Amino acid sequence: MAGGVVHFELPADDENRAREFYSSVFGWGFQVMPEMEYSLAMTTPMDEEGRPAVSGSINGGLFRRGDLTAPVVTVDVDDIDAALEQIVALGGSVHRGKMEVPGSGWNAYFKDTEGNVVGLWQNAAQAPDTAGEAAGNDLGA
Repeated sequence: MAGGVVHFELPADDENRAREFYSSVFGWGFQVMPEMEYSLAMTTPMDEEGRPAVSGSINGGLFRRGDLTAPVVTVDVDDIDAALEQIVALGGSVHRGKMEVPGSGWNAYFKDTEGNVVGLWQNAAQAPDTAGEAAGNDLGA
């Protein structure tokens, strides 16, 4: 569903400490991606298509705190390039342009008119043999 919040990201100064905290408090699991200084946060069970099995739930991630210092929510879009163009036309700005997430889709960050950094997500095209089915990915989009 374009326009829905499909992912969140939390900055961390100490990723191990943050993973231990969220795992202990909420029971979240993590898939560590050291080459990206990023961990996927599994906050909810996934169905067989790779989407959250609990309605209304999303998964997220932890990243090494850098230029982004506050949590980020990510919004699903049908066309990330068109969304970025519209954002700029309406007074926002591109914080980090379109980046491919191999096998899943593309993401980008923008700043809204209030200075908040927000993420965008566009799913990769569906394989021909799954036409008509909802695309699934770790973002739950």
